[in-house]
Amino acid sequence: MPEGRVVGWDLGGAHLKAAEVDSRGRVVRVRQLPCPLWLGLEHLDRAMRQVLEAQADASWHAITMTGELTDLFHSRAQGVETLLAAVDRHLPAKRTLVFAGLDGFLSLRRASANPEAVASANWMASAQVVADELADALFVDVGSTTTDIVPIRGGALAMRGLTDRDRLACEELVYSGVVRTPVMALAERIPFGGDWIRPMAEYFATAADVYRLTGELPEDADQLPAADNGGKTARDSARRLARMVGRDLESAPMPAWKQCARYLADLQLWRIRQACERVLSRGAVSERAPVVAAGVGSFVIRKLAKALARDYRDFDSLVATAPEADSWVSSCAPAVSVALLARAELRRR
Repeated sequence: MPEGRVVGWDLGGAHLKAAEVDSRGRVVRVRQLPCPLWLGLEHLDRAMRQVLEAQADASWHAITMTGELTDLFHSRAQGVETLLAAVDRHLPAKRTLVFAGLDGFLSLRRASANPEAVASANWMASAQVVADELADALFVDVGSTTTDIVPIRGGALAMRGLTDRDRLACEELVYSGVVRTPVMALAERIPFGGDWIRPMAEYFATAADVYRLTGELPEDADQLPAADNGGKTARDSARRLARMVGRDLESAPMPAWKQCARYLADLQLWRIRQACERVLSRGAVSERAPVVAAGVGSFVIRKLAKALARDYRDFDSLVATAPEADSWVSSCAPAVSVALLARAELRRR
């Protein structure tokens, strides 16, 4: 493998994530940029240009994605092909590898011909990096939109599902995250003012508002506009949450809105825990296996590990990082992982 850096790219539907790994295998730079693909491909082009303008020259690039799921595309296959065409516009094709899950890395041309293998495979890259470091673990990645749950046993991935369809069915994929998930998807009813209120089926508030009110939302985690395109203070979030129960902010004191947010946060934790308990109930990991956390919602996983009576590990503790690397390593685990896996693949060639 020529000396130089490998850049891993995770092309998401809402964010673009990029991670640079140097010739020593250390993560030296990680970035996450807003990229609302559903509004048009120009957002991906703009975000990729921003990354390329700021980074050092790279010897190789590695690609993974979930952005093919956005409703900009008629099908997943069209989405994969369109995103790979965009990659081809920005990156050198001969030095770009595409992660295809169990099929390993493919060239851009071969990846375009195998869209099903490429689609939404980013979770497997992260889980494989964990499996390379820990023989037994329950890997959980809580992101802005979704939660991935991957059991690891004997140094191998022990998942039941591979496609989004199958992973949803066995709850190794839970469509719930800590930023973009609408509040109406978190609860069938909400206790407020002594009553049970069914939340309005409107995009009035999101999980970012919930965790802003609980004080747990990481800085810079919420990079896209709020549901009402409004501000992002605690009062702004409380105002949006009030709409979900048919009220105005001024109808109740702030502690009441914070209590409401805590209830919703507990419900989301319980939903993710239920999915983990289901996976654990089939003996997918050993009793002593730790919970390994990744994603912007790692703070939820810390509580989850305690509830499951298991040790907690951060994804970034398993990879080498240079002193200049920032705090986005765990939040951008798939981008970091495809870079590391691609580097290992190239060294074997």
